[in-house]
Amino acid sequence: MNKPIRTISIFCLLLFVALMINATWLQYAKSQDYAENPRNRRVIEAAYSAERGAILVGRDPVAESKAVDDKYEFLRSYAEPFKYAHVTGYFSYFSQTGVEQSQNRVLSGDDDKLFLTKLIDLLSGKAGKGGNVQLTIDRDAQDAAWDGLQTLPGDVQASVVALEPDTGKILAMTSLPSFDPNTLASHDFDSVLANDERLNADEDNPLMNRAIFETLPPGSTFKLVTAAAAIENGDYEASDEVPGGASYQLPQTSGSSGLIDNEGRDCGVDKIPFEQAMANSCNTTFAQLGVQLGAEKLREQAEAFGFNQHYLDDIGPQSISNFPDDANPPQAGQSAIGQFEVRASTLQMAMVAAGIANQGTVMRPYIVDQVQSPTFEVLKQTEPEEFTKNAVSTSTADQLTDLMVYTVDEGTASPAAIPGIPVAGKTGTAQSGDPDVPPYAWFVAFAPAQDPQVAVAVMIQKADIERGEIAGGRLGGPIAKAVMEAVIQ
Repeated sequence: MNKPIRTISIFCLLLFVALMINATWLQYAKSQDYAENPRNRRVIEAAYSAERGAILVGRDPVAESKAVDDKYEFLRSYAEPFKYAHVTGYFSYFSQTGVEQSQNRVLSGDDDKLFLTKLIDLLSGKAGKGGNVQLTIDRDAQDAAWDGLQTLPGDVQASVVALEPDTGKILAMTSLPSFDPNTLASHDFDSVLANDERLNADEDNPLMNRAIFETLPPGSTFKLVTAAAAIENGDYEASDEVPGGASYQLPQTSGSSGLIDNEGRDCGVDKIPFEQAMANSCNTTFAQLGVQLGAEKLREQAEAFGFNQHYLDDIGPQSISNFPDDANPPQAGQSAIGQFEVRASTLQMAMVAAGIANQGTVMRPYIVDQVQSPTFEVLKQTEPEEFTKNAVSTSTADQLTDLMVYTVDEGTASPAAIPGIPVAGKTGTAQSGDPDVPPYAWFVAFAPAQDPQVAVAVMIQKADIERGEIAGGRLGGPIAKAVMEAVIQ
């Protein structure tokens, strides 16, 4: 063989090897990525022609595929669409969100756990069907959360999260404003595009799951974290007296910009009982505690409860709740009352309450309880997982619980009181930082206080309420109470 022919032969061989490597890379290494890419229309068309599994709350489907007379054969249908929209998400020709997205492989039948089911269907000649996803949602708690938010006047932006403290199960997750996922699952694609454009253009962001994505200053609900840090560091006990006073000038500041006051609440003139400071939500007390502790200790305590971290895996997207790095003394004082650059999601504040309720151990939150076969055989049961073993000690958790119970019995959290059942709670009213934007109302609680079955957080970002009437206890307390009653009674 002469040299030119040999050179061409080697070149062709190299091209063939490159082709085989590329084919192997595309068909094996990258096949999963391409299959799950929402822009892959062939995958979507195939999914539309198969019966997708159901998303279940209890025994009832809140999302299921129904047979229709068109080329796609099945249409995704959502029962009680607005109430569960941000949990189920939607499955459309163009995109997916919520559990529809995070559990797509199960619902579509492509998950490896459904291999045997698919094989049996193939051998028997049956049309394949996706697996079911059982949620942790408690229907009564979800109803109470949804109904509670519906009582708020005007164009509401708000959310509620309820957790089972000792497991991390999400018992309720609601967000307003909401939307109808049926309008995005339609086979009328012109209508789907029009509705998608309308929803995305809406300034109130109805597609946003505020429970896990919106982060806002948590205001006085963050005082639980500050109190936890003060007790954990050995500076105070719940039975001690703490700094009080009608006003407090943050260090390194002068004038009104650094002046902390209590908005007329009874916070003494010098030292006051810790329970009085918590019950009256004394800004002067907790700002001074924050300065004494310093930003680093506050940040460490906040991170023990989940701030600055990702912890939600089976629904998303989850925004990271923020506690600032390297805050100076006056900023630490502001951070200690849930202002400055502190930002929290509703889920995050529910985790703070749940961690205290669970004797100091914070559980990782989850919303998928079981993965099931099309015939409801359990293929996977989610096991509770500790997120932070000792966010606070058992002793500190007990002391915080006592302070929170006193706050419900004698203080600002009284709207959450349930006759005959001890309730632990804390209010919050956070300034937005914009004089044209009203404050945010927060409420966190758990019950029964000594044997907690549910922890709940309520965040009200916007409602048609006079600025002076916005308060976490007045607005969020009754909603939290209704959710807790739904679980424990």
